[in-house]
Amino acid sequence: MKRMMHFGLFLLGTGSHVAGWRVPGAIDSFQDIEMVKRIAQEAERGLFDLIFMGDNLHADPAAHPSYTARLEPLTLLSAVAGATQHIGLGATVSTTYSDPFTVARVFASLDHLSGGRAAWNAVTTANPTAAANFGTVHPDHSKRYEIAEEFLTVVRGLWDCWADDAIIADRETGVYIDPAKVRALDHEGAHFKVKGPLNIGRSPQGQPIILQAGGSGPGQELAAKSADVVFSVTQDLEEARIFYRSVKDRLPKYGRADNSMVILPGIMPIVGRTEREAHDKLAQLQGFISETNALSLLSDRFGIDMSVYDLDGPIPEGLKPSDNYHAFAKVMLDKARRESMKLRDVYNLMAAARGHWVLCGTPNYIADTLETWFHTGAADGFNIMPSHFPDGLTDFVDMVVPLLQKRGLYRATYEAGTLRDRMGFDRPQRA
Repeated sequence: MKRMMHFGLFLLGTGSHVAGWRVPGAIDSFQDIEMVKRIAQEAERGLFDLIFMGDNLHADPAAHPSYTARLEPLTLLSAVAGATQHIGLGATVSTTYSDPFTVARVFASLDHLSGGRAAWNAVTTANPTAAANFGTVHPDHSKRYEIAEEFLTVVRGLWDCWADDAIIADRETGVYIDPAKVRALDHEGAHFKVKGPLNIGRSPQGQPIILQAGGSGPGQELAAKSADVVFSVTQDLEEARIFYRSVKDRLPKYGRADNSMVILPGIMPIVGRTEREAHDKLAQLQGFISETNALSLLSDRFGIDMSVYDLDGPIPEGLKPSDNYHAFAKVMLDKARRESMKLRDVYNLMAAARGHWVLCGTPNYIADTLETWFHTGAADGFNIMPSHFPDGLTDFVDMVVPLLQKRGLYRATYEAGTLRDRMGFDRPQRA
């Protein structure tokens, strides 16, 4: 089959721009379930592979509004499942502040509810303030990934405790479950002790799709071992190519082929019918930025108080990626030093898309750029991060998607089957 682009929709509250909610007509609440359903349906109209809901485990009223006032993603996606038919449903759940049995159970349940469309974004939780909500101390970077590796092993083991045909429901014999086809897990490791099995049959996909977004060395290694979809942070084509090969070259170590994983760089498209219109839209968004919100976000990414520095001065000496948001901070610092940016330039980029790539221009310009990245080993598709909803998404669906379809780069209709089938992944065999 011809290789086609994959699109995920990053559904981060009111949008990925820190002030996107201030645009006239934009949604200003992510607690309105009817609006969330409409956004999911719009992404489905655009034939996206999946929607992907970010999450946070702490609240800071001074930070990005999308981080603070939002509903729990699994609860939300259960409602969205009934309002959609094809699109995948991805949610973030932490491996540091959750337990494997519960995570395995809720995603298997969502997979059943949605007919095989569930995806788990396994994150280690970067922000250390989350620890206070769980009465514990935030583990360091290496420890979080050590925990995550075992966590994923346990979850996948629990998903495989049931054979596909374990439920017999034979009315004549009275046998409901074949006990020979359900087994305990009996996992006992450094961080978890889990008996198993789950109290739910094997899900339609066999195992829900696993998403991951770690960009550090340990994050890439964990992705190569366990992830089906990797969301990446990038600002530069060559940088994206290096990351793409760095992750995919690790796959053979785990007996995996290149096409067993897709890598989707995050982009915020600002689409205008003319270049002037696109840049006017971006200027309007940037004009809504609140210094408090943007500085909070910048400080969060670098792990230090950035308000003490002169925004119109150079990048502070000694500034380095933090232990928490390592990939975001590294991408920003590399770009800043490569282009001799002032701190305010980094501040504006962080406010615009939290460190992700802002792609601003006409539909043809955006389609050309995505095609170049797709054909030159930088991406298998893209994680679309609208600045605000619904117009930021609708502009992309109405103006860019048709161009990619005409070029034979993007589906014209949904393929049959589960999310795993549509993304071209084999169904996992029960170990």
